[in-house]
Amino acid sequence: MSPKASGIKQVTQNKKAWHEYYILEKFEAGIELYGTEVKSIRQGAVNLKDAFCSVKNGELFAQGMHISPYEKGNIFNRDPTRPKRLLMHKREIMRLYGRIKQDGLALIPLSVYFKNSRVKLELGLARGKKLHDKREAAAAKTSDREMERHIKDGGQGSGVRE
Repeated sequence: MSPKASGIKQVTQNKKAWHEYYILEKFEAGIELYGTEVKSIRQGAVNLKDAFCSVKNGELFAQGMHISPYEKGNIFNRDPTRPKRLLMHKREIMRLYGRIKQDGLALIPLSVYFKNSRVKLELGLARGKKLHDKREAAAAKTSDREMERHIKDGGQGSGVRE
């Protein structure tokens, strides 16, 4: 196995998910893809912005995950937003399904990456944030940034001269 094929190579992340949800738990799932979709993912042409996961007939599907068509893929290209089946053990899927139905949580795709030349999807079991929670998180982030800047400057003040 070549050095590039082993290890983990990040392709994309869903930054919006961290803003919109509290991530309670993370899971790893494989994705059932066609060849041209894998080639397109290798080029980084995947978008998780509006993606979510659902359970149908005991199977887990990623909905709204957009994989752009491979430009050299002619007739073999698939619909970019088709539901993609996720590969997990049946008991894990049923446990997640129970948590989603009972606790009112959501399964959100967080990132797509290659692990030993296989495409993997990181899922997050998430609870939605309210608007005031988002504002608090943004205010905390800003204050942390200002504190770091103040420490870095050596306590010299805000930088404004009188």
